[in-house]
Amino acid sequence: MVTDPRFLIAVQAFWQSRTAQQQRQLTAGKADAGLRGAVTGGGQMAAIESLIRELLVDAGVPPADIITHSRLEIPGYFRGEKKWDLLVISRRRLVLAIEFKSQVGPSFGNNFNNRTEEAIGSATDVWTAYREGRFGAGPAPFLGYFFLLEDCPAVRRPVRWSEPHFPVEPTFRDASYEHRYHLLCRRLVLERLYNAACLTLATAATAVTPTEVRHSSPDLAFATFASAVVAHARTSLALPDPAEGRS
Repeated sequence: MVTDPRFLIAVQAFWQSRTAQQQRQLTAGKADAGLRGAVTGGGQMAAIESLIRELLVDAGVPPADIITHSRLEIPGYFRGEKKWDLLVISRRRLVLAIEFKSQVGPSFGNNFNNRTEEAIGSATDVWTAYREGRFGAGPAPFLGYFFLLEDCPAVRRPVRWSEPHFPVEPTFRDASYEHRYHLLCRRLVLERLYNAACLTLATAATAVTPTEVRHSSPDLAFATFASAVVAHARTSLALPDPAEGRS
């Protein structure tokens, strides 16, 4: 599967953004100016979000319907609201919502558990809110989950497991973090918590050293993910406005 050159540029921008944020925090003398500075700075996924936005506009989605910077809250069922990273809201209904997440070393273990719980919880909250009619009349929205994982030796090494009371599922035994994220993304879709997921592995890069990008499988590749997002948006645009049928 051929990788879109625009996607490679966007992933390179992710690394450049992290480096720039760390440098700004070091210059400002902030306490979290180390690796944590790259995490707390925010905005690292902006180029990838912008690429999805560009693809949606190319598909005919009105730019005003695509929300990426502010007003990103949508209602939940177990909590009042939650911010997503990209929304499409058209004719008073939620068309799609996408999460953009990343994980860069060295603390893969704790962060994997946190990301797993967050992904499952966010989707469950939205689908229950949809059942309760929080997102207007019309078909179900599209939920997308994009994950960028640093490609390094630490994510490819087998991870120890613990089973003091009951045996873990065999597929998790000696599974690397790459494989665990692969299982997570695939099962999020299999269990219909998300309509599509993307797992991108990318080597660290600088402004002069290009990143190398790969995907764990074709079904989790960016091209597959983007195609699903665009197809849903086009289908939604073709549907009649529910308000037009009201007297």
